[in-house]
Amino acid sequence: MKRLRVFQSLWSMQPHDASGELLALDRIAGMVADAGYAGLAIDLGAADIEMAHAVRPHLQREGLTPLIVAFPPTVESLRDTLKMAQDFGAPYVNVVGQVFPLTVAGAIPVIRRWIEMSDEVGIPVHFETHRNCITNDLFSTVSLLDAIPEMRLAADLSHYIVDREFKLPLAAWERQLLARCFARADSFQGRVASRQQIQVQIDFPQHAKWVALFQSLWKEGLADWRARNDAGDLVFLCELGPPEYAMTGADGRELSDRWTEALKIKAMAERIWSDLGGDG
Repeated sequence: MKRLRVFQSLWSMQPHDASGELLALDRIAGMVADAGYAGLAIDLGAADIEMAHAVRPHLQREGLTPLIVAFPPTVESLRDTLKMAQDFGAPYVNVVGQVFPLTVAGAIPVIRRWIEMSDEVGIPVHFETHRNCITNDLFSTVSLLDAIPEMRLAADLSHYIVDREFKLPLAAWERQLLARCFARADSFQGRVASRQQIQVQIDFPQHAKWVALFQSLWKEGLADWRARNDAGDLVFLCELGPPEYAMTGADGRELSDRWTEALKIKAMAERIWSDLGGDG
């Protein structure tokens, strides 16, 4: 059976909207579960180990699956995070590697060691397509995929739309490069970017063309995953970050309601999945 499981991000919930209110962890878990999410991602770039352990019992109470997002500053430091994620019952570890050599040749042994470590501990790793890390650039990431056939991705293409400053409509060769990432993606993340901003407000009319682009990319990516997998769970993580990811006005307040936007992206992903054939 193939199943789509949509997660929310703890980072996105601190704060979750323009009010700036920082909710207690038990309330966050309750809101996320009540909204129909399957799990909550714990981003260790924004939270510490203490917070991860503090939110864990609330996730267990609400029946939410934890997902660990790791930002290992050294090669060996990932091991402890892998063990923690395994103990938490996470389906995989989302790696945003903070070891990033200047060349593809230099990055290859780092990626290979992290994959070996994943095999040793017994939990999968997905390398997120993310700026300011080992997968910083689309071109170098595609080169890494060519060099390391076992490398799997968490596809967050918002970073690459900004990184390459892609214009609309995308050229065929640009979509082909993104498709090469889809073909190696075992999870996806939901955020809409433009060529200038990492996160745009999805209901603003001037951003409609970017929303349409990302819906088409998600459809292509989810269809590719379904074609490659006879069964299993596909995680789609809604990850709309607080300021300064979220744009703000002169008063410092966010320009839109991210909690509502995340629910709309969740609905988009679920509708795409249903149109592709749904669970089964």
